[in-house]
Amino acid sequence: MADDFKDTSENRFDPAVSKAERFDKGVAIRKITPRSAHQDWIPRENREDPVEILIKTSTGRIESLLPIRYRRMIESPFAFFRGAAAIMAADLAQTPNTGINLQLCGDCHLMNFGGFATPERKLVFDINDFDETFPGPWEWDLKRLAVSFAIAGRWRKFSNKSCKEFAWNVADSYKRHMLDYSKLSALQIWYADIDLAELIELGQDEELKEFHHKRIKKAAEYTAHEKEFAKMSYLDGVRARIKDEPPLIYHPSENEEDQILKEAELVHKRYIESLPEDKQVLLSRYSMHDFAIKVVGVGSVGTLCGITLLMSATGEPIFLQFKEARQSVLQQHVKTKTKYKHQGERIVMGQKLMQSASDMFLGWTNDDKDRFFYIRQLRDAKVKPVLEIMKEQNMIDYAKACGWALARAHARSGDPSMLSGYIGKSDEFAHAISKFSILYADQNESDYNKMVEAIKEGRLPIAAEI
Repeated sequence: MADDFKDTSENRFDPAVSKAERFDKGVAIRKITPRSAHQDWIPRENREDPVEILIKTSTGRIESLLPIRYRRMIESPFAFFRGAAAIMAADLAQTPNTGINLQLCGDCHLMNFGGFATPERKLVFDINDFDETFPGPWEWDLKRLAVSFAIAGRWRKFSNKSCKEFAWNVADSYKRHMLDYSKLSALQIWYADIDLAELIELGQDEELKEFHHKRIKKAAEYTAHEKEFAKMSYLDGVRARIKDEPPLIYHPSENEEDQILKEAELVHKRYIESLPEDKQVLLSRYSMHDFAIKVVGVGSVGTLCGITLLMSATGEPIFLQFKEARQSVLQQHVKTKTKYKHQGERIVMGQKLMQSASDMFLGWTNDDKDRFFYIRQLRDAKVKPVLEIMKEQNMIDYAKACGWALARAHARSGDPSMLSGYIGKSDEFAHAISKFSILYADQNESDYNKMVEAIKEGRLPIAAEI
């Protein structure tokens, strides 16, 4: 259980201890927390009502956007799962853990992976959402990722046997690649990335490979800011403006706009100060022309998110996305502490620690109302997974890719030798994770049904279809 979690010194990375000794320490942990212990999910008798957790996590969000949040979550048990990171965090805190701590993604589900361009314009595959990043037990990320495949598989009408196989492949891929990383130096791990084009070539579906290669070609040619400018903005005299598309993109009311724009400029100035000096010089060539509220994602709906439009003196645009940074859903469930009081800085530093390459404009800021934000480019050659067209083998290939990416991310802040020692070379751990995933998929479905009932009873507001 999380209450028993101890980040003891012997479970931290010690460069003075050989890889073989660290591997043996991982093996020894099995006596305290057997690998088979991870297969069980039995909700405790006093388990908190999942609807109450949703209501708590909505506190402080923009009230008018909450019906959109619940509308998106009610679309399916899979959509519900994507917005229910806080519910699973509370549940994971009641499961056995190994006491091996590292930097977690925190909301590690299959839609938070994908392709994007590095600052050097290379397309890589990696985790791309870190709102909940926080130090904690490594297996929490892996369990949430494996469960997401089981739930998504059910959503796609695959059999329970297939869904279990998807989850198994997540854990098996994580095991195999973590063992590979355990043989590398720390510097080699830091240099490692997953080339998107090469990853696609590993797939077995020739038709889907051709589809993805076309997407990569399009992404590589995509001049994001200029095309977004043509699609999302217009000129209002000498000032560029973002087009309203209510209820998903909109400006503050006219009465508030002038004051809010002044506040936004102050927030933007603080953001610039968080960047390395070279990026400060770059962005000094641009001035803020406009900003608008933008509803994003599933779990983020209701937090203050939006886009800002910057323009150079010669008319070149840059779109930045800002997202409100709230306390991680993991924080109350772990004994570990963060040294970052600024939630935006927590996210940025966690992202830089886990990603092979991060957005060149990634930074943090805050307003004068004790709200924290982080900022990045709106889009940069992103290639998102398209679950709707995936066949069974495609899901297996994607599960392997996500397991690999998670192993790479964990290897940067964790101890690959100790993790590999604990997981071992057999299939026992993967079997345990796959069994847990099916059991928790059942729990998620039950929680989803409780949300549906809560909406029918009027406990949760819901928007008309949008």
